[in-house]
Amino acid sequence: MKNNISLFILALIFLSVCTANKNDKGNTIDQMNKVTDFGKMPDGRQVKRYTISNKNGLMAGVINYGGIITNLIVPDKNGEFEDVVLGYNNLDDYLKFNPYFGAIIGRYGNRIAKGKFPLNDTTYSLVQNNIGNHLHGGDKGFDKVFWDIEPFENEEGEGLVLTYTSENMEEGYPGKLEVTVTYMLGHDNSLTCDYKAKTDKTTIVNLTQHSYFNLTAMEDDILDHQLTINADRFLPVDNTLIPTGELRPVKGTPFDFSQSKVIGVDIGIDNNQLEIANGFDHCWALNDGEDKMAFAARLYEPKSGRLLEVFTTEPGIQFYSGNFLDGEAKGKNGVRYKFRSGLCLETQHFPDSPNQPDFPSVVLEPGASYHSTTKFIFSVK
Repeated sequence: MKNNISLFILALIFLSVCTANKNDKGNTIDQMNKVTDFGKMPDGRQVKRYTISNKNGLMAGVINYGGIITNLIVPDKNGEFEDVVLGYNNLDDYLKFNPYFGAIIGRYGNRIAKGKFPLNDTTYSLVQNNIGNHLHGGDKGFDKVFWDIEPFENEEGEGLVLTYTSENMEEGYPGKLEVTVTYMLGHDNSLTCDYKAKTDKTTIVNLTQHSYFNLTAMEDDILDHQLTINADRFLPVDNTLIPTGELRPVKGTPFDFSQSKVIGVDIGIDNNQLEIANGFDHCWALNDGEDKMAFAARLYEPKSGRLLEVFTTEPGIQFYSGNFLDGEAKGKNGVRYKFRSGLCLETQHFPDSPNQPDFPSVVLEPGASYHSTTKFIFSVK
């Protein structure tokens, strides 16, 4: 009898732990253990997932492959906690097919025309991995490298310090670049991404975070989300998605998100720029410029009541409406990530800045420090 009672108690404990670690979508993240195994790299290195949380119950999972944010669990207006970013439950899926889900992007976020740029009288050649252009750092950008991670905790919340050293000429970039990225999940329900870098040789740097958000927690696509972008101008692109150099006013165009607008309202209208990108995949020049922390964007989803606000020190933000998701990626809980099932809000310097002297500079000199900060703040209304 005593043995039966003991087994029953153990079963209840097991059930309660499993329930605590799983939300209604079936997306699991270990709340009990801060560091868990996530899989092994082809070279045998163990990939770990680190869980950080705040006093309000928000949680984020981050792996040391690519610095990827695998999970971001936040409440809706009814207090239901769900995962609002796209991704996978295991490393193998990230290794097989990953359109940059949740990753740190570098050395250069976005595109560089024809994979070439001039710097100090030298023309550097990079891999052409996107319609004849260089995209997101190349074949093995920062999204595919192994990061060292150190957790920390203070009165503001919990966080992770990620470090990586990119050697001289890695993926064609000059200079040995030492990079530190800090993720901080604050008790104010903010996720802060802080980027720092230094180099021993003149180089270019443009780091960003590439999470795909869906505030319905995959109940629907992102077309009913309401978006505001604090920008009066955007960057038109050519047929290969390279900026033409023009900063075009958004007024009177589908690119006007200066006031809150449902994403699906204009995304399908007859417009050359929308046709080129198959939707929105453009950079907006933020009104408040760079260096100071300023409001960049606001994303609201009315069914869940979830609200995401973005603040940054960067001069631009790339809004990508998930135009190339096609159902190939089978993500968490077996959900197929179909057309426009997620969107990205990538704070950054402008695409192709090394070849566009009128754009804000992305050059980093020895002795100087690269520093960029973006804050994602979650709430409900």
